Amino acid sequence: MTSDKDVWSDPAPARLTVGIVSAGRVGSALGAALERAGHVVFGVSAISDASLRRAATRLPDSQVLPAEDVASRSELLILAVPDSELPGLVAGLAAANAVRPGTIVVHTSGANGVGILAPLTALGALPLAIHPAMTFTGHDEDMARLGNACFGITAADDIGYAIAQSLVIEMGGEPVRVSEEHRTLYHAALAHGSNHLVTLIVDAVEALRAALSGPGLLGQQVIDDQPNGLAERMLAPLASAALDNALRRGPAALTGPVARGDVAAVAAHLAALEALNPRLAAGYRAQSLRSAERAQTNPDLIDLLEGR
Repeated sequence: MTSDKDVWSDPAPARLTVGIVSAGRVGSALGAALERAGHVVFGVSAISDASLRRAATRLPDSQVLPAEDVASRSELLILAVPDSELPGLVAGLAAANAVRPGTIVVHTSGANGVGILAPLTALGALPLAIHPAMTFTGHDEDMARLGNACFGITAADDIGYAIAQSLVIEMGGEPVRVSEEHRTLYHAALAHGSNHLVTLIVDAVEALRAALSGPGLLGQQVIDDQPNGLAERMLAPLASAALDNALRRGPAALTGPVARGDVAAVAAHLAALEALNPRLAAGYRAQSLRSAERAQTNPDLIDLLEGR
């Protein structure tokens, strides 16, 4: 425990009693990370079979309790529910007077700041928004990825920011301050760069599977619709290099027919993709237009992509 004069340099107590609502993919991963840092996750709320299994696997010493019981006994309460469920949960806990004054209440929603916790703040809770900028699968890789992730943190004051920063560092992450008014933009940027990347890759794999179908070389893997096949292995190093180049070099990393302004090649791509899957072709057209704008390429290509 720190002295009062050291609160700014190390504001978080060395050991907190932690409760989690609920033991989903995010909540169970954060709970395990906090336990590794020396905190004690005494209880979790878990209803679904999947959440119960994660609680038993990742937090075997924690009790499974109703949400109100978890909240009432916590020094650090983590609300790791989907965005759509968060307002109702906060309102219910506040109506039940389930949170004690002085409780650190953290939600993990990317789109929300601390304003959504106002009913609990009014009861004397210290509100924090701590969002790991990472995708969670519910499998073992979650824990390794969590240690390399940035966390978007929002607090009501400097003391709150200091506590959030300390908690994130303890979990092995990198804290990044996000202002209350920019939480939605922050969340939109992350969703665009991660969720839409999945769709882009899956679309590319679909087209590549069609292109590679038919007789292959001696010993070549048969093309089917199972993940992690030949199409994925062919695309993986190219996509990984493109991502690395984009993060290192920005728009200068753009290559290929769109960046070159090759109208004929892009028109041929659109025709081939349209024959395979018109929705996939529409995605290619939209992303190609955005790429062409970024590259400030051939105006004739932009006209083609805009359908003029």
